[in-house]
Amino acid sequence: MSIPQSGGGPIERFEQLAEYMASGEKPKDDWRIGTEHEKFGYCRDTLKPLPYDGPRSIRAMLEGLRDRFGWDPVLEQGNIIGLTKGGANVSLEPGGQLELSGAPLETIHQTCDEVNEHLREVHEIADRIGARFIGLGAAPEWTHEQMPMMPKGRYRLMTDYMGRVGTHGTQMMYRTCTVQVNLDYASEADMVQKMRVALSLQPVATALFANSPFFEGKPNGHKSWRSRIWRSLDDARTGMLPFFFEDGMGYQRYVDYVLDVPMYFVYRDGNYINALGQSFRDFLKGELPALPGEKPTLSDWADHMTTVFPEARVKKYIEMRGADGGPWRRLCALPALWVGLLYDQSAMDAAWDLCKHWNDETREALRVAASVEGLQAEAGGVKMHDLAREVVAIAEAGLKARSKPGAGGMVPDETHFLNALQESVETGRAPADELLEKYHGEWAGDLSRIYAEYSY
Repeated sequence: MSIPQSGGGPIERFEQLAEYMASGEKPKDDWRIGTEHEKFGYCRDTLKPLPYDGPRSIRAMLEGLRDRFGWDPVLEQGNIIGLTKGGANVSLEPGGQLELSGAPLETIHQTCDEVNEHLREVHEIADRIGARFIGLGAAPEWTHEQMPMMPKGRYRLMTDYMGRVGTHGTQMMYRTCTVQVNLDYASEADMVQKMRVALSLQPVATALFANSPFFEGKPNGHKSWRSRIWRSLDDARTGMLPFFFEDGMGYQRYVDYVLDVPMYFVYRDGNYINALGQSFRDFLKGELPALPGEKPTLSDWADHMTTVFPEARVKKYIEMRGADGGPWRRLCALPALWVGLLYDQSAMDAAWDLCKHWNDETREALRVAASVEGLQAEAGGVKMHDLAREVVAIAEAGLKARSKPGAGGMVPDETHFLNALQESVETGRAPADELLEKYHGEWAGDLSRIYAEYSY
């Protein structure tokens, strides 16, 4: 999850909220790719999640990365809770999931090199302390009681609030992992088109990357339990954002949506002030009960924007949020998919042609079906396997059109990063299908074998 935002002065005009989003506009030559991924850490001998403190711990991981590889520490109340280096940061999810938020880079070759370097660093430090990390969409065996809580004030507040507004919020916080990609936009109209394609086709990403068929030690009836969890978390701040498909959509309409989402906190002087359920609109008027008489800064607005969790999210860039965390090679496939679809205009137009006739009910039905059946999903007359085949083909064409070479020119473009998805399209199998086959076959129901076979 996001770290506290900084650098924003006082909000003196209502228009500044939309202007904040507009300030993210970039010409196409300056568009970049930021890849984020989360993974679960566990003790190698006990197969239990890493605690925050101790010789085998999240703290030991962060301190090891700091000391061995030159990362700068991020502290909260004296605790190391993250790292920064070269435009990238390593942060902690509530249950100790380790997240890399990569630097904004020009090509998928570069972002994949960054992912590979990070995982090599993590593997080295984990080896030293007797830990391992695994890429899955949901913790396969661990219960809520077994999960540690990271020492971050934001998470203490959110844990309390999640139990009041939904049934799966703490499962999301403590026992899920995702891979995301952050992409730029050139204008308000470009943002709207990208978001419409992103929201419509997010279920395709869910199906292709489905990798969470187990929970609390047994199959859960879904290919992506992580996606299922998001549907019962907090209706005020999740979902498919139907208003994006209405006429007149723009920055101000998104601002209105975010303003209607209840607040979590205000960050001041290293502390998270409880503003649970309060209104940012009241904050703008100086009437926030948590800080009476005080008005917000743009940093407060940026923080509040990080507390909405739709399937695709806008800040000063767009986040694609529909995919489960997964194995090493798929961490580069997600940026390849979305860059191919959205960073070439012809590809984006072709992608929009696939889904522009869908209504709200079809988009939502595809979202639900993808979480349950993965690539075997069908809703509104749309067969997910067929749709995924078309989407991956469009992404491949978009990457070819970008023509970004790698390996000193030896690799002509970025299309090979789609190989894992093309295999899924050819076979009709996502990672979850492979896991279930092993569980019911060679593993004979022994889910503990997942750690040895699927850890990084």
